[in-house]
Amino acid sequence: MRHLSFLAAWALTVAATCGTGSAQTYPSRPITLIVPFPAGGGVDAVARIVAGKLAAGLGQQVIIDNRGGVAGVIGMRVAAKAPPDGYTVVMAHTGITAINPTLYANPGYDPRRDFTPIGLISTTPIVLMANTAFPARTVTDLIALAKREPGKLNVGTPPPGTGGFLSAELFKATAGIDFTTVTYKGTGPLTNDLIGGHVPIAFNVLAPAMGNIDAGNLRAIATAGPTRLSLMQDIPTIAESGLPGFEAVLHYGLMAPAGTPASIVMRLNAELQRAVQLDDVRTRIAADGGDVLTSTPEEYAADIDREERKWGPLVRKLGLKVE
Repeated sequence: MRHLSFLAAWALTVAATCGTGSAQTYPSRPITLIVPFPAGGGVDAVARIVAGKLAAGLGQQVIIDNRGGVAGVIGMRVAAKAPPDGYTVVMAHTGITAINPTLYANPGYDPRRDFTPIGLISTTPIVLMANTAFPARTVTDLIALAKREPGKLNVGTPPPGTGGFLSAELFKATAGIDFTTVTYKGTGPLTNDLIGGHVPIAFNVLAPAMGNIDAGNLRAIATAGPTRLSLMQDIPTIAESGLPGFEAVLHYGLMAPAGTPASIVMRLNAELQRAVQLDDVRTRIAADGGDVLTSTPEEYAADIDREERKWGPLVRKLGLKVE
C-alpha cells in the first residue's frame, strides 16, 4: 500500500466498503472533529468555519476537539486509532499529509495507510509578516539584514512539519542566508509573540493574524502564493520580490480513519462541498486570507500525492529530519 498512489489506495478502500446500510442511519449521534493544532490558529479557524455548517446539514452536533502538539502529529495519531465509523473526522493540511511523513523519522501515522480523504476545503498562502518595529520592510531588506548578521536574526514559525516552518527553511536555502528559526506550538501562540515583539518576524498563516494586520499591529511583508491575495493587493508575493518561483501554499481538507464506509465518506463529502459553497463561508474563508478549494475524495487523494511529490524531495534535499 505504501507504494501505491493515494488515489489508488483510496479506490481500493471504496471497493471494500461500498455498502449502503451505514449511510441509511448515519449520523445518529454527534461527530467529533479533531483539530491537531491548538485553538486560535489557522487550522482551528478553518475547522470552526465549516463545523457549524456540517452540523446543520447532517442534523447532528459537530464537536471540535483540539489535540495540538508536534506539528499535528499527536492529533493525527489519535484520529488514526479512532473507530472508522464516521463519528471521528480530522482537519488536515499540507504539512500533515505531505511534509510530516518525510520530515519525521517516526510520525506514528501514514496519511495513505491510516486515513481516507473526504474532501478539500480551502487554500491559503504562507505570509512573511513582522512586528511593526522591525526595520526591514521588504524581502530585499530582510535578506540584506540577515546577510549582515548571519544566524542572529530570530524568525518565528509554527512547529516543524508545518508549511510555515518549511517555508522558512526554503527561504533560507533560496536566498542563501542564515537565521535562527524559533518554532511555536501553533500559529496562535506565534502570532501573539509576534505582536508582543518576542520574535520580530515570522512565516505564518493569515487566519490568526489578519485582524491585527488590518488594525496595524502587524505588518505583512510578502505572501508566498503564486499571485497576490485579492484582499491584500498592495502586498507583493515573495516570488516578485527577488526570489522567482518561490511558492508555499497550504491546502486544508477533511479526512477520516481508513476503513470508514465509502457511503459515509460520500455523505460527508456532499455536505462539505455544499457548506463551502455558501456565501457566508466563502466570505469568512476570504477574510482569513484563503480561497475555497472543493474536491471529491478522489481529487483530494490526488492532491495529497501531488503535494508530497513537491515537499517530500525538498525535505530530503535540505537534509531536514526530526527524530
